[in-house]
Amino acid sequence: MGRSESHGTGKASLPPGQRLQRGWPVTHYGPVPKFRPQRWEFRVFGATADGDEHCWSHEEFSALPYETVTGDFHCVTKFSMIGAEWGGVRARTVVALAPPAAEATHVMVWAEYGFSSNLRLADFTDGQVVFATHRGGELLTAEHGFPVRLVVPHLYAWKGPKWVRGIEYMTADRRGFWEERGYHNIGDPWREQRYSYQEEPGDGPEP
Repeated sequence: MGRSESHGTGKASLPPGQRLQRGWPVTHYGPVPKFRPQRWEFRVFGATADGDEHCWSHEEFSALPYETVTGDFHCVTKFSMIGAEWGGVRARTVVALAPPAAEATHVMVWAEYGFSSNLRLADFTDGQVVFATHRGGELLTAEHGFPVRLVVPHLYAWKGPKWVRGIEYMTADRRGFWEERGYHNIGDPWREQRYSYQEEPGDGPEP
């Protein structure tokens, strides 16, 4: 089942402006998609190292190495869960199986209904980032992102979409769904990077 790993931030306090949350509230935009396993696939495309698109069916994706990580969950709506256990496929595993081209710098994570979130490649390949199928040893519910949601413990939770269907490697940054609607392009909770008006030069795509 893989090895567990702690978040390792060394920070005992919550990020600024956050409050401790005991449960896990359901927050999302739009309806919960219906899961159809026969039609579901996970795609890696864009600036891949071999120039090809890589796809896994749900059965194939479920057979990839399952690992657990322990990582925090910081929602931009100001609640935080500390030390949650997530199980699934590490982002690094996907990157190893379908590597990016040398010139790739960012990824766009794509989810149902065309929802998207952009990440720097270095953030995406952090060892704690996981395509989660489980939390606390239990399968995710549909409301929390089943069958797959991305969890990026060191960034605000909107950077980890629910109902993920694939990733696009990019050679230049561009904003995802919430980033186009005024959220910060990077989303570091320890720097309280909530909104785009807080961005400094270099934080966002070139105009």
